[in-house]
Amino acid sequence: MIMTQPAPGYLALFASGELARRVRAAYARLEKCDICPLRCGVDRMQDELGICQTGELARVSSYGPHPGEERPLSGWRGSGTIFFARCNLRCVFCQNADISQQSTGHVISPEALAELMLTLQDRGCHNINLVSPSHVVPQILAAIDIAAQRSLSLPIVYNTGGYDALETLKLLDSVVDIYMPDMKYGDPHLALKYSQVSDYPRVNQVAVLEMQRQVGDLQVDEQGIAWRGLLVRHLVLPNGLAGSEAVFRFLAEKVSKNVYLNIMAQYRPAFRAREYPELSRRISHEEYQAAVELAKALGLTRLD
Repeated sequence: MIMTQPAPGYLALFASGELARRVRAAYARLEKCDICPLRCGVDRMQDELGICQTGELARVSSYGPHPGEERPLSGWRGSGTIFFARCNLRCVFCQNADISQQSTGHVISPEALAELMLTLQDRGCHNINLVSPSHVVPQILAAIDIAAQRSLSLPIVYNTGGYDALETLKLLDSVVDIYMPDMKYGDPHLALKYSQVSDYPRVNQVAVLEMQRQVGDLQVDEQGIAWRGLLVRHLVLPNGLAGSEAVFRFLAEKVSKNVYLNIMAQYRPAFRAREYPELSRRISHEEYQAAVELAKALGLTRLD
């Protein structure tokens, strides 16, 4: 759907004081952390560390304009990516394991994080793209609240592995403009084996439904740049291990046949994947094409 971009919703939340209220509510939950579905229960305000190994302050690995995201995000000026260190998943095939499984980069205050957002805006980026944000939502909300006061006006992209708590997503309603979750698995046993979370498919589906409720199908402006909506990524794994049929059927039957779906072919055996023979090779052209044809057969036509 092509429309002129309106102002992001977080500006109205800031003006009403609602954004500040959500910041307080999110930080209160860090004291016995249940920000993500792992619900570690540690006191991150005292820098106790759970599985994400992140205390009160977020840690940023890198930031900058990114030309290689989906075209509605990158456009011609780049998507303003901020890569957060650590993750609430432990995928054995992670292609960014140096970021997701290690405390790379530097800890950053909400004020400094807001400054990064404003810098990316000044550099002409089309949006602020928060990569691996699931474990640092309170810090992100605080930074947006500060940046909004200082004239941030770009859409916010929530670029997630898809393992997100429903209660946390509700704090992001009208704050996030574009949700970009992974849908990694259709089988809980494989999710446990390869990412150490057996409830991934259930939690992921609940999260994607909430994201769709908040923002709807992806909408772009007259120049093809996304300003609101849902964009789903699905990485095809060797030997059908991603459970593509279950994922695509869920999207077609429960979310929207007009969902923007990026079926990704770039799997390679990174990190610990070679420890698993079934994951130790790239996917074939035939495997990728079979996934695309399956999506089309189920009525999904907005494919990247």
